Amino acid sequence: MTTAIRPPRTARLYVVCVGVGLLAGLMSGLFGVGGGTVIVPLLVLLLRFDQRLGAGTSLAAIVPTASVGVITYAIDGHVAWLPALILAAGAVGGAQIGTWLLPKLSQTALRWSFVAFLLAVIVSLYFVIPSRDAELELTWITGPGLAVLGVITGILAGLLGVGGGIIVVPALLLFFGTSDLVAKGTSLLMMIPTAVSGTIGNLRRSNVDLPAALCVGLAACATTAVGAQIAKAVDPFVANVLFSIFLVFIASQIAVKAVRGRHQR
Repeated sequence: MTTAIRPPRTARLYVVCVGVGLLAGLMSGLFGVGGGTVIVPLLVLLLRFDQRLGAGTSLAAIVPTASVGVITYAIDGHVAWLPALILAAGAVGGAQIGTWLLPKLSQTALRWSFVAFLLAVIVSLYFVIPSRDAELELTWITGPGLAVLGVITGILAGLLGVGGGIIVVPALLLFFGTSDLVAKGTSLLMMIPTAVSGTIGNLRRSNVDLPAALCVGLAACATTAVGAQIAKAVDPFVANVLFSIFLVFIASQIAVKAVRGRHQR
């Protein structure tokens, strides 16, 4: 097993990590995502991290970031605790299925399928405006539904390397009729055990730059609460518009990877 090459410890590395963390924390609090979709490409682009080291470092940084986000949303009761644990349990199991399926499926086809899914979500966000009073209650229907959603999220995370938030937040909005704030708070809570589990595995494989992860994570903590407060302050429709713009960014990233993957064949 080859150990990922780490960039030299320079002042530039820590300055960049702080900047990346501040941006990722804002996105995490605002949209209920882990921030990995911002952290990984920036670490790769600006600091020349390889993809594995960038992903592992990002996952470790998500733990403190998501924790601050959960606290901020929980203060106003915008976290569904038990549903989040059901989602997390399904995601952890699903991730194992995803990594098992990874060598058996076409990455290009999977990426284009996921782009199509994101585009459908983006369009629907302009027609489904969540109620801020809507809760996520456990019933005989929603309980199994959350478990299935968790498994699907984990499988896609294992296959595509995407974070759970960009799947869970729109799914809770569109299929469970949840408040956008509850969806975001619950999504952030779901990520914590998943990120801890993944970080333990990455540490064993030396795929985490701990000083960089600590720097990114602590910087992100400074802006996560700000992002969450902005999410609470804006109108639900405006929140949907902002989230749709973020999803366009994610979809374009995945589309670029799909095109590059096809050309490398």
